[in-house]
Amino acid sequence: MNSLSPLTVCLCIQLSACLLGSTASAGASLWGKKVHFTGRPCLWQLQPDAPVPSLRELSVCMLLCHNFVTQWTGFVYKAPGRRNIELGLGGTSAELTVWLLEKAHHLKWELKSNQWSSVCITWSGRARRLRTYVNGTILYEASLDPTLPQQLAPNGTLTLGVSHYIDANGEVQSETGNNLLGEIGLFRIWAREWSPEDLQSDSCVDGDVVSWDLRQWKYSCPPKPDNNLHCAWSCYKIKMWTFIAHSSEPGNCSVSLEGVTRNWLESVFPPSIAVHDIYVSSPSHTCHVVNNSAGLHVQQRQGSKTSPGTCDNCFSSEVHVNVDPAANVEAVQADITALLNLTFSDNFLHLTADPDSISILPVEKFAVVTEPPTTVSTGVITSGTGPTQIVPGRPANMSTTGEPLDLNETAVGADTFFRVNMTLSMTGSPTNPKDVIEKWVKKELQVNNTMLVLNLIIKENVGRNMEQNNGLTTSHLQQKQYYCTFHIQEYNINSVAEILTFIQAALTSKYENGSIIIQATNVTVKHIMPENCSEETTSTVYGQYIWPETFPQVKQEMGCNKPKSEKAYRLCKLNIETDTTSWAEPDMTNCNQLVTMSDLDNITVTTGNAAEVVDVIQNLVDIQLNKSAELSPSELNSVVEKLSEVVDISVIKPAVSGDIVNMIADILLSETDVTPVANIVLKLTDKMGDNMDFPGELVTLTAPTLALSMINADADGFSGLTFGASFGPSLSIPNTFVSQSFLNKPIPDTNATISLPSELHNFFTRNTTRVQFHFYGTDELFQDHDTTNTTESSLTLNSFIVSASVNNTHVSNLKDRVVVTLSHLKPKQPKDKVQCMFWDFQKNGGQGGWNSRGCETQTVSSYQTRCLCNHLTHFAVLLDVSRTDISEADSEILTVISYFGCGISSIFLGITLITYIAFEKLRRDYPSKILINLSVALLGLNMIFLLDAWLSSFSNYGLCIATAATLHYFMLASFTWMGLEAVHMYLALVKVFNIYVPSYILKFCTVGWGIPLIIVSLVLIIDKDAYGSTVAEEAAVMLQYTDQFCWLQNDVFFYATVVAFVLLILLCNITVFIVVLIQIRQMGANKPSANSRSSLQDLRAVASLTVLLGLTWSMGFFFFGPGKVVLMYLFSIFNTLQGFFVFLFHCLMKENVRKQWRIHLCCGRFRLSDHSDWSRSVTAGGRCKKKNLVNGDSVASDDTSTIRKVSDSSTGSAPNHHHQGA
Repeated sequence: MNSLSPLTVCLCIQLSACLLGSTASAGASLWGKKVHFTGRPCLWQLQPDAPVPSLRELSVCMLLCHNFVTQWTGFVYKAPGRRNIELGLGGTSAELTVWLLEKAHHLKWELKSNQWSSVCITWSGRARRLRTYVNGTILYEASLDPTLPQQLAPNGTLTLGVSHYIDANGEVQSETGNNLLGEIGLFRIWAREWSPEDLQSDSCVDGDVVSWDLRQWKYSCPPKPDNNLHCAWSCYKIKMWTFIAHSSEPGNCSVSLEGVTRNWLESVFPPSIAVHDIYVSSPSHTCHVVNNSAGLHVQQRQGSKTSPGTCDNCFSSEVHVNVDPAANVEAVQADITALLNLTFSDNFLHLTADPDSISILPVEKFAVVTEPPTTVSTGVITSGTGPTQIVPGRPANMSTTGEPLDLNETAVGADTFFRVNMTLSMTGSPTNPKDVIEKWVKKELQVNNTMLVLNLIIKENVGRNMEQNNGLTTSHLQQKQYYCTFHIQEYNINSVAEILTFIQAALTSKYENGSIIIQATNVTVKHIMPENCSEETTSTVYGQYIWPETFPQVKQEMGCNKPKSEKAYRLCKLNIETDTTSWAEPDMTNCNQLVTMSDLDNITVTTGNAAEVVDVIQNLVDIQLNKSAELSPSELNSVVEKLSEVVDISVIKPAVSGDIVNMIADILLSETDVTPVANIVLKLTDKMGDNMDFPGELVTLTAPTLALSMINADADGFSGLTFGASFGPSLSIPNTFVSQSFLNKPIPDTNATISLPSELHNFFTRNTTRVQFHFYGTDELFQDHDTTNTTESSLTLNSFIVSASVNNTHVSNLKDRVVVTLSHLKPKQPKDKVQCMFWDFQKNGGQGGWNSRGCETQTVSSYQTRCLCNHLTHFAVLLDVSRTDISEADSEILTVISYFGCGISSIFLGITLITYIAFEKLRRDYPSKILINLSVALLGLNMIFLLDAWLSSFSNYGLCIATAATLHYFMLASFTWMGLEAVHMYLALVKVFNIYVPSYILKFCTVGWGIPLIIVSLVLIIDKDAYGSTVAEEAAVMLQYTDQFCWLQNDVFFYATVVAFVLLILLCNITVFIVVLIQIRQMGANKPSANSRSSLQDLRAVASLTVLLGLTWSMGFFFFGPGKVVLMYLFSIFNTLQGFFVFLFHCLMKENVRKQWRIHLCCGRFRLSDHSDWSRSVTAGGRCKKKNLVNGDSVASDDTSTIRKVSDSSTGSAPNHHHQGA
């Protein structure tokens, strides 16, 4: 203890000496002091070297106490060379007078004598708004004349307590007659319009334009201390110049000044003063010691960088400190000043602050910064509770005006904005041309960080490019045109004319980068002046926030209600479509939620807070659905009950109704089970529509899957109403259509249309009655047990839901029916039964269900059903699937079999055709040539079938007709060639004598390809619309496909040209098949040598004939009875694989085909010589061929040769003597 005493005494002596040396700096503070005007000459004027900048918005606050009830002056600011008051405050015993832009504003209010009053004036030039506060309460708010200037004149003269004028010598002189007899304290001016919240929370913050500091004022009477003017605060900004002295020769000149300064301050400051951010300048040989008022606001920030060296004489610094607990400002200023006057030693360095340069100002609460800031605040350090505007993308170390930060020029105005519309051409083929264009635009314009490109939209001029492509331009470097539109934000540095010239020059210059060339062909630049975003109060689950008026493209920040150290952000966004501004959704990520779902029950709904309650509920729902995919039953009940209270207790505005509709849509799109509250939600939306207050005749609310239209119908002259809605995968929200008349036909391109007859006016209870239409693109609110239980029910919902209602009226027993036309979600099949139904709220014990009472069903087409009902409610079409031929599982399996079989057949039919076309020796006889034509027809049928569904998906009317007609043609051609196979077989094997037929194959081709062409052409000529995208039941049986499909739509044409034609061909083929089998049987009985044929060969011959004659298609006519499904599977397997069986029996199992493969395709020991015995026999047979004979063999040949011909024609064995020619 005794050893510490000398040190303690020494420190006390040193501190006392420093306190005496710091009198100048500490005494400069006016905090805790007042200016007393007693009637004697006393002039307080702003120092000439502390000029007021040009301000577009401002706030002025002061403490004022007048001692006598006389006319008085608080302060007066006059523009240079002007006698009128630019800005000022005065009053009398009964009123206050505020001067702004040389215009006086009077408000009835009496300031009590001998009492301190806080008076604040806020003004925004862009918003043309003036507000006056007394003791934190708004007493006056005025909208200013738009013809007035939008900025305060700069470099004027300011006096306190008295008005003034400028004499001939340029000196400020007092005016007499209205001097203040009283006191003034804490006079401050800020360069922005403060909100009421700011004024309450930051009452101890010093001004950033004019501070309550003696160095800013020139005075003739000294200030006086006043113990009643203390203000406790915790956040301070210290600015000073520091001298560097060396104890020895410097050994290291690269020490971080920031680190040294932090060590210095943390060593001298007590624990109650915490050091936050430190900004230092580079060291300099000359110390720019500031000993005047302007020095209070010189910004020297250069970031927290390591200086190039510390061997110079001095450097400037700005330090942010926090005092905890908060203490009176004047006390903190005096204590910190004293501590900074202590010399600090760090290794070879001695640091000493220049006492005349020390400035300690109370500022707004600091934002917590973990990284160097990428944005710059427009003013002083941001508040923990009040708003601060953040301008994105401004250059570092620059103010909002683009100049280095200097609080002598803290006036921040709105930036300058331009809209650019541009057409450009691009030569070259970049991978992503839009990225190239965007980089080019930003490179040309975003130079020197003085402007920013916003809202860039790039669209390819497809029409123009198609015209070029249709011309002669075929070079590799194809030229394409693009249309661009975007905004430019300029940081109010240059004049509008200069900016326009620069933009035009930058965008019209040619850009080249390798093979890519960009040239703007048309550039239009327009100077736009978007309005500020107006002040807006939002009530959220994070608390209530008052977002002040904000410049365009400025991000406003507000301190979170909880935690106070975090910030919420909201952007005043510029819209590219309208060139107007609007508030974006606030970013509350950093704020804690103050209200939860469990708190909803504690919220009381009143007529005045309905909108706020809906906002809170919307926030809660959004937060919950972001956390999980659904609302729990208890959460859903709370939301629905509170929304019902909102609807029941107050008149609803369209904006609030829109929020409710969007909220319901969000819940329906989630995985939430809404069935228990479905009827409540339906009644809620209905009552909301009845209670909605809106101007005009019609209002429509839309949200994903939902649409509501409310119409104020006039009973006089009511001729009906028609509502329509369209919705689908390409639409995120429904489109609605309303007609003020009764339409018997549906509105084109709608999924649901409901027409109300004129008889409805009998149910109107007053002259103007509210009629509602609702559209639901989801069935979540209409879950009927009878339709959702797939094991017990055969009904399924097959349309969207549409409803109509009349305000507070139950409409029923209409003589003129309500006409409802609904599009099917799935096309109706011929045996399907559809029913028009309405939602019965009383069914299923009040849970609701579908009921068909009072509705008549009229089927319009496979895609639409019309309902005629005698009442109003929610309508839909239900599909009865109980009569479906097969189950959905069987249908899917059959579809897969059909596609797989057709694909396999297409491959092997191709191989068959290639084989017969490539090897000339195989196609010399008639059966081979007929087989080639049949293979072509079958291949066309399979290929078109495989492509049909894909082609129909394009929804192109002409393409679908062409596809259906082509499929029809190849189907008829296939059966025609099957019939011609039977004709040839009959002539060759039954008529065993030679028949001379000129141009035999040519005639066959004429019949085989001509007859189908004639039939299809006749159908197209008679009614081309007979082809379309639908599937008749018989077509589905034939083709095994039930989805959207281009095929014959007209049943008459289908039965006449497909069913009858196929049946006729099959009957003929079956007859020939039986005759041929009998003929073969008789030949075997007459010639014992034929008995040597095995049963396996006979079976192969029968199978081959069955494939060629298409006899398996006959199974399609026997799809009835208990074996129906089995037959359908057999039908699909055998007929889709018909092409494969053709390959199997007439290529793979045919000996002469296999030998041709071995001769031409095999190598080594598998290769067969072209001079083999078989080859020579074929050649010899070829030389003795006879032309135009149906039976190429001699009549004299024995019966064994006839059996061989059957084998060659049908079973696939090789001939061993004669060969038929064409």
